[in-house]
Amino acid sequence: MIDVKIGLAQYNPTVGAFQNNVVQMAGLALKAREKGCELVIFPELAISGYPPLDLLERREFIQENLRATDRLMSEVKGIAVLYGCVSLNTKGGGKPIYNTAVLFEDGKVLARVHKRLLPSYDIFDEARYFEPGTECEPVNLKGLSLGITICEDIWNDSDVFSERHYSVNPVAELAEKGADVFITINSSPFDVEKAASRYRILSRLAGKYHSLFLYINAVGGQDCLIFDGGSMAVDLTGKIIAQTKDFAEDLVTVDTDTGQGEKHKVSSSREEAVVKALRLGLKDYTGRCGFSKVILGLSGGIDSSVTAVVAAQAIGPANVLGVIMPSPYTSEASIEDAEALARKLGIQTIVIPISGIFDSYLKTLEPFFKGKGRDVTEENIQARIRGNLLMAISNKFGHLVLSTGNKSELAVGYCTLYGDLSGGFALISDLPKTMVYKVAVYLNSEKEIIPGRVLTKAPSAELRPGQKDQDYLPPYDIMDAILEKYLEQNTPPDRIIAEGFHSNTVYRIIQMVDRSEYKRQQVPMGPRVTTRAFGYGRRYPVCHGYRRQAENTG
Repeated sequence: MIDVKIGLAQYNPTVGAFQNNVVQMAGLALKAREKGCELVIFPELAISGYPPLDLLERREFIQENLRATDRLMSEVKGIAVLYGCVSLNTKGGGKPIYNTAVLFEDGKVLARVHKRLLPSYDIFDEARYFEPGTECEPVNLKGLSLGITICEDIWNDSDVFSERHYSVNPVAELAEKGADVFITINSSPFDVEKAASRYRILSRLAGKYHSLFLYINAVGGQDCLIFDGGSMAVDLTGKIIAQTKDFAEDLVTVDTDTGQGEKHKVSSSREEAVVKALRLGLKDYTGRCGFSKVILGLSGGIDSSVTAVVAAQAIGPANVLGVIMPSPYTSEASIEDAEALARKLGIQTIVIPISGIFDSYLKTLEPFFKGKGRDVTEENIQARIRGNLLMAISNKFGHLVLSTGNKSELAVGYCTLYGDLSGGFALISDLPKTMVYKVAVYLNSEKEIIPGRVLTKAPSAELRPGQKDQDYLPPYDIMDAILEKYLEQNTPPDRIIAEGFHSNTVYRIIQMVDRSEYKRQQVPMGPRVTTRAFGYGRRYPVCHGYRRQAENTG
């Protein structure tokens, strides 16, 4: 094969920040040229950032995107560049824009390739905005025949996927037409299964078509989505010959003839990847939304502890404020654990007891609650007092409130609207409780940051005497296993039961999930790390009459 040195430029675009994006891309292209590269590749929609969502419906946004592409072409010389952008559909029918890959060199466009397969599932809604491309032809560059695809275009091969969502296979068509090097530009969001599935797909395609596959992905946090990068080159034996770092901007090179490339270290465990994802998501969210500091309630429990550690690592301990808000039912051990965590992290804390405020609420409501015994109402009042205090401090000082609830609680509604659900960013809202514990162990792996007692004591909201989470919920290991099957794998109840779970437990959990949709519609966004997150990834109506028949027999 002809030897061409290619750079994989994994960078972090900001949606709509066209000038800044072009500056970053031009700088990386210069670095690639200095390293001897003849071609540098950038991710999908690198000019605009991904996903632009309904900004794509604004004419001025599209025009700025087009002007930015012109600036990039005028500024980068001496190296060929392949990148993703929005382009106009001038055929007079269909959607007005394409999701496009552009290849240029020294100001001249060598090829434009439009994305053919537009995903409209899970977090994706590209068919809402883009017209699908209809053709694919290999592109000749310096003697190489390049098969250029965009993200979803490689996710439809019958030898890789048991279920195919589209009637065409762009990779197969390009192979038939003589492509000998395949390049796919991507903005593919992270989840805990993505790294393994990404490599599996690329290695199988490389082996099937006996070709080198180059995969370039975006990196960074955009609202709920985290892009981990994971860019790589895979040879026809399935070997990774070039690889970028994950969760960081990076530039690596690969030689098409020698099969030699740069390989940088990536996460060695699921927990490490999750922590990196959360850090990156929070750092980019705060930075791009104009926040320099965050605030959270410190309870001495596992959820707030993990949230505090990740926040301190992401934006610096000086920018994290922990608020300890003991109620009449808060144990001394919880206060001690919260204070110990804060000392080890080096974050500032303040203590605001809520017993007096709680008593005032009860006194005010006493005439209306007369004759009614205490129940969850009084528990929720405490949670809402804490939420109001955090929001008040946020308003006064401009800190972003981090809510600390996990996915398990959110799934079954074990959380309080306008209480612990208050906030601007729900950092661990896509982490099941069992994963929260695993992440905590990882965070303590080098030295103890989270007090050991936090990892061993029974979880409790401490809103009434002697309260434990398991007073209301099944054990978290059982509940999380059922939730994963029901929410992420869409497994029906009878099949979950057939796998050995007690029928009453299964039906109870599913009923709690379905009844809590109204709460989930009102919670702050948080970073997606599982294969199916609430919000972006799971869209259910609040009001509906459908209930699985099996649930009624449980």
